[in-house]
Amino acid sequence: MGDLGHHHDHIHGHSDPHQAAHGHDHGQSSSGTSRRALLGAAGGLLFLAAAPGTAQAATTRTARDGRALAAATRSGAGRASLITQGTTLVHADLHNHTAMSDGDGDPALAFGSMRDAGLDVAALTDHSGVFTIGGLSSSEWRRTAQLADAANVPGVYTAIRGFEWTHALLGHANVWFSDSHVDMSAAPGMSAFFDWLDDKDAVAGFNHPGREELRFNEFGYNAAVHDRMVSLEMFNRTDDYLFEGWSSGKSSPLVACLNAGWRTGLTGVTDEHGTDWGFPEGKGRSGLWVTENTRAGVLEAMRARRFFATRVSGLRLDATAAGVRMGGQLPFPAGDVTFQVDLDRGAEWAGRPLHIQVLRPGSRAPEVVDVIETTSGRITSFTVPLNSVDGAWVVLRVSDPTQANGSPGPAGHPCNDWGVAYSSPWWLQG
Repeated sequence: MGDLGHHHDHIHGHSDPHQAAHGHDHGQSSSGTSRRALLGAAGGLLFLAAAPGTAQAATTRTARDGRALAAATRSGAGRASLITQGTTLVHADLHNHTAMSDGDGDPALAFGSMRDAGLDVAALTDHSGVFTIGGLSSSEWRRTAQLADAANVPGVYTAIRGFEWTHALLGHANVWFSDSHVDMSAAPGMSAFFDWLDDKDAVAGFNHPGREELRFNEFGYNAAVHDRMVSLEMFNRTDDYLFEGWSSGKSSPLVACLNAGWRTGLTGVTDEHGTDWGFPEGKGRSGLWVTENTRAGVLEAMRARRFFATRVSGLRLDATAAGVRMGGQLPFPAGDVTFQVDLDRGAEWAGRPLHIQVLRPGSRAPEVVDVIETTSGRITSFTVPLNSVDGAWVVLRVSDPTQANGSPGPAGHPCNDWGVAYSSPWWLQG
């Protein structure tokens, strides 16, 4: 572990109320029949999801309306950063499934559910193909666009069409803002997938990294899509992926990805396969700092890696290093770097003790070169010496020291506590 940097806190009380907020198609039923259910039908069990207008769908809407009311009463942090200007925080879920692949829900209800839950940005990313079950057909790909266009309200709610390229061994990757989709028949491996992505005006990300055995060929780097691979999921559903696979002898996916040369920001997602899109507390989500809540604004923030991962609704995290926002490059290779962190979740978390951990490259697990004690509702400033000789990147992890990480790493590692959020990385000039 490196030397601990000296730090000091500037405290500003702040709390504002805020409304909180796998597959392959051979014919999708207009009623939204679940592919997972159809697989069960082969064994004698058939479940048909209710179509809009049926009694079951009406009951679902009533229950969702009740949850929406509860979501509207959740407290959370305000949307304006206390340390930077020119952007606004939006809460996003960029990874969701429906009955168009292996989810259980009617696609027509998904975007409305996520808006009711208080999300500002939402994407549908059904599977484009899996070895054992179906994924998006051409007609369903078009339908996803139609549903997103109908739900999209520029300046208020951004609805995005995407898909999940799916390989059972290599891993899964989401693609957003693409006019077309690709499956295993045309892109059976990482090289083929990257070749397909290379000439697209789209962005993509590594999903639940390490869940599949080959881990994207150990995150083999491809310079051609350096700018298009913008994200790495750190929270998926309720899981923290920092040490995914550690108990089986694997290195940290974060370390493996960033050490390979990728410049990915860090996201949290629900990877929702049920019917309550946006509502479950404790599942992953992302905070994006946008100049405007539109598709163009969201795409710009994703390309800039100006976002953070969390699994807590209503959280605000903004951070600068030497005046550079998360996702950016520091204009020097070494020096004492002062960080400012705006961390808040409103009145519910006022004064809650938290840790800010400074993560640097290690060979298998991240080195934690400083741990700063803070509380929710503070602006925290601290200084840490950094040198590109020790590695190109630095990440801030926010944690709750009173709870354990459900997937711990090395014995005694500081990150074996419960992860609250991750900033996107900064990169030191080489």
